[in-house]
Amino acid sequence: MSVSKKPSGRARISPDASLRRGDLYSAECPSRGVLEHVTSRWGFLVLILLLKGTHRFSELRRKVEGMSEKMLAQTLQALEADGFILRKAYPVIPPRVDYTLTVMGREVAEQMEGLAGWIEENLSLGALSPLHSATIRARQNGHLQALLLVFAYISFLH
Repeated sequence: MSVSKKPSGRARISPDASLRRGDLYSAECPSRGVLEHVTSRWGFLVLILLLKGTHRFSELRRKVEGMSEKMLAQTLQALEADGFILRKAYPVIPPRVDYTLTVMGREVAEQMEGLAGWIEENLSLGALSPLHSATIRARQNGHLQALLLVFAYISFLH
């Protein structure tokens, strides 16, 4: 791999390095961090939402229920650092920041949209209902027993 400095001071990676493939199974592979950002609950939802077009911070916050402002900011920063979204800030008052998918972000979000559709479809068919019901009970009642039921069900599936 060869790295050279561009006049702008930014590093440029040669094509031979960009052709190498990551190894998600290796603990040292940097792709693990990217995988964590993309497959996190919030990263997953934000990427799918951005498939519908550019959104402002406040729009994303309203549409993804249950997500704190701090978590949204952290998720957006991570996805931007990984190259999945573009952040465009406008010098206006009140501040305006738009978020949109990059080409790579669109590719990964389209894959994830298929998985989201599968989950929603199977949930509506009742295929995931024991897991879903136990999770809801655990969340509503705070019962350890319901959480253990979730883990037992997951173990049974594997």
